[in-house]
Amino acid sequence: MAKTGRPREFDRDEALKQAMYLFWNYGYESTSLSQLKVAMGDISSPSFYAAFGSKENLFQEASQYYIDTFATVTEALWDNTLSAKDAIGLTLQQSLDMQYDPSHPLGCMVALSTVLAPSAEHQHVIEILRQSRQKTRQGFIQALQRGIDSGEIPKDIDSIGLATIFDSFLTGISSLARDHVKKTDIEYGISKLLKLLE
Repeated sequence: MAKTGRPREFDRDEALKQAMYLFWNYGYESTSLSQLKVAMGDISSPSFYAAFGSKENLFQEASQYYIDTFATVTEALWDNTLSAKDAIGLTLQQSLDMQYDPSHPLGCMVALSTVLAPSAEHQHVIEILRQSRQKTRQGFIQALQRGIDSGEIPKDIDSIGLATIFDSFLTGISSLARDHVKKTDIEYGISKLLKLLE
């Protein structure tokens, strides 16, 4: 009697990454369970629920995966070995490069969650991404304040107001990426924004 081949093992990490790409591209509510199961290796419903429990749990895990990987482009804001200007400039450039990378959905999953936001019933689902945006805003404030304290940035600068400008620009890159605005045009905008620190 011929031996049957071993069943293909379920690659949980790869399935999670594929789910993240779908949520990143379409948002929580517009991504269906059927789309997810197909993208995650055409897995069965029992396998899906055994691995992740629910669509909401999967979204939470996918969001954390994004924060731990792609969203690390903003970590330069907390690097005290960099000048404030370099920290902010590096953050904006790294984020731009990531958001325009064609190997995954364009834009930023954290920023796009405001555009692809779920209904009031599911707002709690994207809380983890709201907290990530808040952390980035605080990072801009901290970097600017560090620059003011060191004398690198003029003391009459309003760190909170200026941080809001940088944060708004960063968040807006997602819409520009989805509209296929030239990357060089955004880089020009970054260079002009950094002039505000002089």
